[in-house]
Amino acid sequence: MHPLPKVPTMEVRERIARFQAKLQENQIDGAMITQNVDLYYLTGSMQNGLLYVPQSGEPRFYVKKSVARAEFEASVPVEEMGRMKQLGERLRSTFGNVKRIGIEMDVLPYGLAVRYLGFFPDAEAVDVAFMLRLVRAVKSEYELNQLRIAATHVQEMVAMLPQQIRVGMSEVELSAQIEHALRLKGNIGIYRMRGYNQELCLGMVASGEAAATPTYFDGPAGGLGMSVASPQGASRKTFSVGEPILFDISTVVEGYIIDQTRMAVIGELDEELTRAYEVAVSIIREAERMGKPGVPWQDLYLKALEMAEAAGLQQHFMGFGNDQAKFLGHGVGLEFDELPVLARGFAQPLEKNMVIAIEPKFTFPGRGVIGIENTYVVTEQGLKAITTTPEDIVRIPE
Repeated sequence: MHPLPKVPTMEVRERIARFQAKLQENQIDGAMITQNVDLYYLTGSMQNGLLYVPQSGEPRFYVKKSVARAEFEASVPVEEMGRMKQLGERLRSTFGNVKRIGIEMDVLPYGLAVRYLGFFPDAEAVDVAFMLRLVRAVKSEYELNQLRIAATHVQEMVAMLPQQIRVGMSEVELSAQIEHALRLKGNIGIYRMRGYNQELCLGMVASGEAAATPTYFDGPAGGLGMSVASPQGASRKTFSVGEPILFDISTVVEGYIIDQTRMAVIGELDEELTRAYEVAVSIIREAERMGKPGVPWQDLYLKALEMAEAAGLQQHFMGFGNDQAKFLGHGVGLEFDELPVLARGFAQPLEKNMVIAIEPKFTFPGRGVIGIENTYVVTEQGLKAITTTPEDIVRIPE
């Protein structure tokens, strides 16, 4: 069909088995999966359709378009979806009547949910989104390898920055150069997010006052953006001497997103901003030490809050004032906002091979955003960095 590499069949089968174990544990007879990323994760194909995963036995992927491509890509049986009115009968005929049926309540539009649940009118609807996201949070060696490749692409990009950044250059010009270079390395240019109304491109290239501009995006740095129609990220602002330049760069390999932040400055940063960067690095070092299997997700965030307060920087931590983000880190993989979430109220334990982007940052209104971000895998010894770009602030001669 085409020369693109496929997801290994055993990889898909292991994912399905882990998800089915969750269904069994929660006494859910089956689940109807429709979101693109979840479909890709559980089939190896992102074609338009509905995947039915029974509590045990083989799933089936009912595809609207393209059946031919799904048959080549997917590691589960594929059938043409056909007419929606008949699909319910086919599902009941194949899998029987069910008492409890799972759907992705966090992302499935209400109208479609009503329609799909009509296939099993007597069944209780159960949200399987969190349990599937927990399965996805623990990465296989195949997934970790994609993230490692993505990390090398970002590292190569950062190494080029000293030759690119100059006084008078605009944020969007640098962002475009980064996007161009990463695209040629195979970046798909799509950065998927699960959160409702949350969107992202590349990450962010932002400097000085523009970087500290608050916005709707649920993160510690907003960026001015190019338009009120997309009020975040790179803008037309130009770089000046002595201001912090933040480049929160992501790239995607086989669907897997790496997330990393580094800092640059033309000339030198002032003492207060330099100290804030040192505090951010100390927070990330402590998170590396703490991030072992069994540790509650929230503990890393609470420790970071404690360290920011001890440094007298609590009002600047992860934003400023009412615009502070209430987390330290987030899972990454096929989406930017995966589990785990390092935030208050998440007492679930870390598990081996969870992947987390940790991003302690400090926002100074009118001056800029200072911080660092690495992507890590959870190991028995603590967090091990997948991103390996040097952490020193990139200093550009005036």
